[in-house]
Amino acid sequence: MSGGGCSIVWFRRDLRVEDNPALAAGVRAGAVVAVFVWAPEEEGHYYPGRVSRWWLKQSLAHLDSSLRSLGTSLVTKRSTDSVSTLLEVVKSTDPLSLVRDHRAKEILTAQGITVRSFNADLLYEPWDVNDAQGRPFTTFDTFWERCLSMPFDPEAPLLPPKRIISGDVSRCPSVTLVFEDESEKGSNALLARAWSPGWSNADRALTTFINGPLIEYSMNRRKADSATTSFLSPHLHFGEVSVRKVFHLVRIKQVLWANEGNKAGEESVNLFIKSIGLREYSRYLSFNHPYTHERPLLGHLKFFPWVVDEGYFKAWRQGRTGYPLVDAGMRELWAAGWLHDRIRVVVASFFVKVLQLPWRWGMKYFWDTLLDADLESDALGWQYITGTLPDSREFDRIDNPQFEGYKFDPNGEYVRRWLPELARLPTEWIHHPWNAPESVLQAAGIELGSNYPLPIVGIDAAKVRLEEALSEMWQQEAASRAAIENGTEEGLGDSSESAPIAFPEDILMEENHEPVRNNPPATNRRYEDQMVPSMTSSFLRIEDEETSSDVRNSTGDGRAEVPRDVNVNQEPRRDALNQGFVQAVRNNTALSPFNILRGLTNEDSTAESSSSSRRERDGGIVPVWSPPTSSYSEQFVGDDSGIGATSSYLQRHPQSHQIINWRRLSQTG
Repeated sequence: MSGGGCSIVWFRRDLRVEDNPALAAGVRAGAVVAVFVWAPEEEGHYYPGRVSRWWLKQSLAHLDSSLRSLGTSLVTKRSTDSVSTLLEVVKSTDPLSLVRDHRAKEILTAQGITVRSFNADLLYEPWDVNDAQGRPFTTFDTFWERCLSMPFDPEAPLLPPKRIISGDVSRCPSVTLVFEDESEKGSNALLARAWSPGWSNADRALTTFINGPLIEYSMNRRKADSATTSFLSPHLHFGEVSVRKVFHLVRIKQVLWANEGNKAGEESVNLFIKSIGLREYSRYLSFNHPYTHERPLLGHLKFFPWVVDEGYFKAWRQGRTGYPLVDAGMRELWAAGWLHDRIRVVVASFFVKVLQLPWRWGMKYFWDTLLDADLESDALGWQYITGTLPDSREFDRIDNPQFEGYKFDPNGEYVRRWLPELARLPTEWIHHPWNAPESVLQAAGIELGSNYPLPIVGIDAAKVRLEEALSEMWQQEAASRAAIENGTEEGLGDSSESAPIAFPEDILMEENHEPVRNNPPATNRRYEDQMVPSMTSSFLRIEDEETSSDVRNSTGDGRAEVPRDVNVNQEPRRDALNQGFVQAVRNNTALSPFNILRGLTNEDSTAESSSSSRRERDGGIVPVWSPPTSSYSEQFVGDDSGIGATSSYLQRHPQSHQIINWRRLSQTG
């Protein structure tokens, strides 16, 4: 370029050299300076968690290595303000910039710098997908139908450049970025055994999935105890593989299998592409409603009387709820930073419907602990579970973890892997040990209430409590609507009249102004209670002489252990509600099952049923239990379609389909 200028390529969540349109444009223009600015303070309360920072560190190292092989290197900067840092880079290199951020565009353009942005994260830009009146869609089905019928297909992925001419970075030295402290290195080192960050590793993971599990994805995607999903979510979050490449390669398989008449393969592709659509939709919602990670999209939920109970929250985090599938999921999340999407739905639904804890607490904990922590996707998932989207699941439906267990972990192997204290329990009782005969519990080395807890809340009691809470919510919503009609209240968008919820000290989130009930006295909290323990913890099965259920940390780095027991009986009313459940446990009677929540993705409407045949495990014969079909609620038989389903409880309150325009309110994000 004339004048010795060059192009600055600002890498953000597009950490790859393949199918990177900004990098390709920079290479075409001439010399390139590749820059990554780490400014986590700009994320506010959503500072990246330990495992997420580990992934970012490895991904940047991989990107730098790739850039060096092409002729340049990655300039890394640490900042609390990305734009000011970029401006410093601009002044030190005298370039024409290629950057993406809107604020950066405004400021840099005001400085006389040419700025261009490129879509490297989505199939379609949010402003390109609207209805016939030019308005954004408010349900997933209509949004995705429009995407699939767009007059132009997503652009084909770009090849990586053959060579990059490096700009002059002599006056723009890199800063060493620190992503972990000494106490985290032991746990982080073990993550490399299971994961390989970096764009070329993402490409291999995609190829492995397309040529392997994809063909049976429709049949196997719900199995929590096996590698049946793509495992691409962390690669997609950090932009190590482009969604356009995933889409195009999967569509090629779809055409191939269609020509072969492979119906199962076609169904698998359709379901997997729909999961891509959900990722698109999460960003679409966040673009049109920027604060969905903080506030409910439907206004009525601001009146829901959340239960503020830090004891419940701690028991859920540490996998001590007394429900094996929930506890196994939380132990895996705690130790490995990963959860199967079915298990994410189970633990999230239990959080908001059974424990009735504020949904943003759970979302923030996911952000702190998941390798693929993604604010847009997590906000979509938690709002869907909580019933605050127009096409959410009914909030008045409680899914029974016992039956979810036999649905997603029919042989109990997932529970045995993460709950060693239950490892010797027969499959017949693995998902509801409270019903097991005393002789079976003794043979398995289990003492309920000691080395494994009794259920923290009975499902029957939780259903009663949820009905009461929803009734209270609708009453307050009706009163607010009446006040609006009388001109005495501003409307559902103003929640300042409610008392604030006090968030736990170790979750630094903005306080929400919503009704509160059963708020226990403030308790002292330790940050260690929130920390993920070392993955070197021993997950050995329990021997006869060893009945402790602690997950011990063998590195000795002072991280929190899973406690032997958690005292959560802080509310007299809750104790009274649980009495009937405890009596049922003592009498060895089964809980009444409720409908089962399908999850965050659209699924087929046919429920899997476990075979009643016997299977071998560890050399023995173990019966495979199947829940009786007649025990499901008739109201929801065959209704298991996930996002896109109509919410019956919102149909009963049609006036509450008001989507709040949070842009009109004071912005705090």
